[in-house]
Amino acid sequence: MSSRRVRAPAAGKTKPQLDGKTQVNAKIQLNGYAGDRPPSPWRASRERQHDREVKREAVIRAAAHAFNHKGYHNTSLDDIAAALEVTKPTVYYYVSNKEQLLFECFLAGVEQIRGGFREARSLDVPAREQLNAVLRNYAKAMASEFGWCMVRVEDQDLSPAMSSQIKAMKSEIDQGIRRLIREGVQDGSIHPCDPKMTAFALAGSLNWIAHWYRENQSMTGAEIADAFITVFDNGLQPRRAARS
Repeated sequence: MSSRRVRAPAAGKTKPQLDGKTQVNAKIQLNGYAGDRPPSPWRASRERQHDREVKREAVIRAAAHAFNHKGYHNTSLDDIAAALEVTKPTVYYYVSNKEQLLFECFLAGVEQIRGGFREARSLDVPAREQLNAVLRNYAKAMASEFGWCMVRVEDQDLSPAMSSQIKAMKSEIDQGIRRLIREGVQDGSIHPCDPKMTAFALAGSLNWIAHWYRENQSMTGAEIADAFITVFDNGLQPRRAARS
């Protein structure tokens, strides 16, 4: 049985080498593509994710509005779906139940206050001014559609796990305010006071905004925040020693 002889390439003749661009173009043509590459599926995925987040936020805001006007127990998922002009299964795509919606409304409001703490940490100013930044964001959150949910959430029938998380986040905010008050007393920008009682007074007055503020009133949430800060700031300024 004879074997086939493999012919060696002729001297001086080598297989042409293609550069990277030529190879890519050749592969595109072989796969039926010409010209521009097809769009990346990962880009489309990111766009879908962004679209989902926008719609989920719309569901949460619609729930907050409904809770503000009708109360938590008097609001159904059908009401929220009707406000968004979608079906109830669509709402279920973004949240598991009404309880989670209330919790998400609380989180949205708390995130605004946390933003105030992040802003305060970035400021190279005395603690009193840092505290003002926190309180301003706090007041805006209370004047937003999430304010009602934030002050009433613990009165509703939530799971023990959610209630525990809510209490922990409220404690986090309270402790953050107390810390800034203590630092202000130490750096001389805040008149000596009881940090715990002062924090309770500040938060209590801000929480009450959610009970009386309505969007159609003459003052905006930002204007109300500035008015409250003026009162707080004047009250916290150090007193000059009385002359004998």
